[in-house]
Amino acid sequence: MKFPRIQMAALVAASALALSACSGGGPEAAPAADLTGEPDYNGSISVLTKFAGEPLEAYFEDVAAAYQKEHPGVSIELIQETDQSIKDKIRTLTASQALPDVYFTWAGNWQENYVNGGLAADLSEVIAPETEWGSSFGEASLDAFAVDGKYYGIPLYNNGKFMGYNKAAFEKAGVDVPTNFDELISSCEPLRKAGYEPIAFGNKDGWPGLHYLGQLFAYNVPAEVLHADFDPQTASWQNPGYVTALEQYKRLVDSCTDTGAGSNGVLYTTAQEAFSGERAAMYYQEVLEFDSVAGEKKLDPEKFGIFALPAPADAAGDPAAIEGSPEGYMINARSPQAALAADFMKFATNTQNAQTLSATPYGQPSAVKGAVTEETSSKAVFEGIEKVNEASQLVIWLDTVTVPEVADAWLAGGEALTSGSSTPAEVIDSVRAASESAK
Repeated sequence: MKFPRIQMAALVAASALALSACSGGGPEAAPAADLTGEPDYNGSISVLTKFAGEPLEAYFEDVAAAYQKEHPGVSIELIQETDQSIKDKIRTLTASQALPDVYFTWAGNWQENYVNGGLAADLSEVIAPETEWGSSFGEASLDAFAVDGKYYGIPLYNNGKFMGYNKAAFEKAGVDVPTNFDELISSCEPLRKAGYEPIAFGNKDGWPGLHYLGQLFAYNVPAEVLHADFDPQTASWQNPGYVTALEQYKRLVDSCTDTGAGSNGVLYTTAQEAFSGERAAMYYQEVLEFDSVAGEKKLDPEKFGIFALPAPADAAGDPAAIEGSPEGYMINARSPQAALAADFMKFATNTQNAQTLSATPYGQPSAVKGAVTEETSSKAVFEGIEKVNEASQLVIWLDTVTVPEVADAWLAGGEALTSGSSTPAEVIDSVRAASESAK
């Protein structure tokens, strides 16, 4: 999820200002998108997804084809990007004031940039929890996309981060699933002696390391302190748990990965392939990835297990927290086809499509109630979402939950800590400075 987010915030603001100059008012004066009118079934919409590549690409292609079969006069342009390429694409589209009618978003500050820039339609009339469409989603998923009591996002799927492990590798090495962080570190040497890289890790894009840090922060820092520190107006970043978590992360990288300080030069997909190819015993991954690493021509699903990154035995934070967040879509506030866009997204999230999305080969656990079951989803996806639902809280990704200046400081600091060019104390000092400048 690495991205120059200071640039992104500036681009959103500049785009909103340019559009408001044309209409004679600020972003708050922009005309409200008409979401409740009759959809124009002879109209066209554009949709920017994060589903490029196999096996995900076919999902929106099939949904669009089915929708157009029901409404032959409708034209749907799909712009399909990957997890990494979508950041560059949306930057270009925002800068050129050409945002599609529907576009992907992460929760947290990422989404808020578009809301505050007047570029995201207020969907409350059609998707608030008490509406027919809104009542089909889990309320926590809807709340993740709420800003100041209004609903701006359409949650497509839930997500959480877990350690995937090869059961056969653990059996060969004679190790059990670790129950605390020290046991995780202790398991690495026996796994290495058994012929495996203990934990596959690629941090070339910066955000994989932040996923470890976000989870470790939740374990080592009291929840109320952590959430206060996400906002520069209330942040201090003084809790000693941050340094403890940074030290734990560095210990894991140095002790449990073969790439160690060189992990910044390894692609995330390379690590994923090492695990699915049974060269690595563990790989820290999102629920969304489970069906990509275990299945046909990949790791045998019977060998695939998951567990939460183990909390330290003396965790001062919340040992039952899970890092994760739903991901979804927004409708362009200035779309002339907002009603059609909303109608298409209702179709994309109906029960049938939600179950299809949750099933193999997609394995994207829909945010629609009842879509993820033992019958509709793989065993691992069902287990992962059960664990997400049982978590005491979900901690949103570190590089999207906070403001751009602080997110960039964490990205740079995480990479420096990984390579050994900065100490934990130096990293947290840089974050404090960024937070102060963002007030």
